[in-house]
Amino acid sequence: MTFYVVIPARYASHRLPGKPLVDIAGKTMIERVYRCAQKSDAARVIVATDDQRIADVVEAFGGEVCMTSTEHQSGTDRLQEVATHYALDDNELIVNVQGDEPHIPAAVINQVANNLAHNKQAVAATLCEPICDLATALNPNAVKVVCDENQLALYFSRAPIPWDRDNYTFADEEMDHQAAQIATRRHIGIYAYRVGLLHNFVSWPMAPLEKIEKLEQLRILSHGFRIHVEDACEKVPGGVDTPEDLERARAFFNV
Repeated sequence: MTFYVVIPARYASHRLPGKPLVDIAGKTMIERVYRCAQKSDAARVIVATDDQRIADVVEAFGGEVCMTSTEHQSGTDRLQEVATHYALDDNELIVNVQGDEPHIPAAVINQVANNLAHNKQAVAATLCEPICDLATALNPNAVKVVCDENQLALYFSRAPIPWDRDNYTFADEEMDHQAAQIATRRHIGIYAYRVGLLHNFVSWPMAPLEKIEKLEQLRILSHGFRIHVEDACEKVPGGVDTPEDLERARAFFNV
C-alpha cells in the first residue's frame, strides 16, 4: 500500500497569527508536524501552502512544498489541488495531517491510511476516541460521531450523540460516569481520502447539514458516500489553536 501525507498550512489564524511558523523548542511548528509525518510509512510528505513565507521555511529544512491557490475555502480543497498537481490516480490515498499538530503520532497516520486501504466501501477514513466526561460530550467544539456495526459513520455532530434519553441526568457526581457508560466518541480530525473523492468533493456545493453543523465531512455523507471510523491506536494530543495551547506544546518538547 502506498499513501501520501499532505499538510495544509495557512499563515493566517484569528487566534494565533503566523501559526505554522511559531517557534516550538527551537523548531517551527510546521517542521515539527513534518518530522512527525516523516516517521510514518508515507511515500512522501508534502506541505500545501499559499504563503511564500511558509514555503521558504519548509524548503530551508529540506521539506517538500506544493504552492496552492489563495482562494481555497478549506484544507480539503487544498488537498485536491495537490492531487491534481501531482497527477495522482483516483485510487491513490492521501492522508490529511493538520498543520497545527506538532506531536501527532506516526502510528495514527499509518492507521488511518491502512483502514481506508482495507475498507473498499469507504471513500475516506478517520479516527475517534472515547469521551469519558459529560462536559466534553456537551461541548460543541468537541465533534461527536456515531457509527454502524461495520465502523462506518452514520453522523457527525457538535451535539451530544447518542443521547441516552432514559439515563442522562446532570447530578455532578454522576456526569462522568454517564458519559463513559454511553460510549460517546469524539472525532479526531485526521483523514485519509481516495483521490477520486477529493475531485468529487470540490465539485459539490455545501450540503444543508454541513452548513448547519459547520462540518465539511457531512458533505460526504450527504452524497451517500461512506467514511470509515475507528478508535485511534494511540492518544492524539490536541492541536495548537490558542496561545495557551502553544505554551503546552513548548512545555512538551522542553521536558
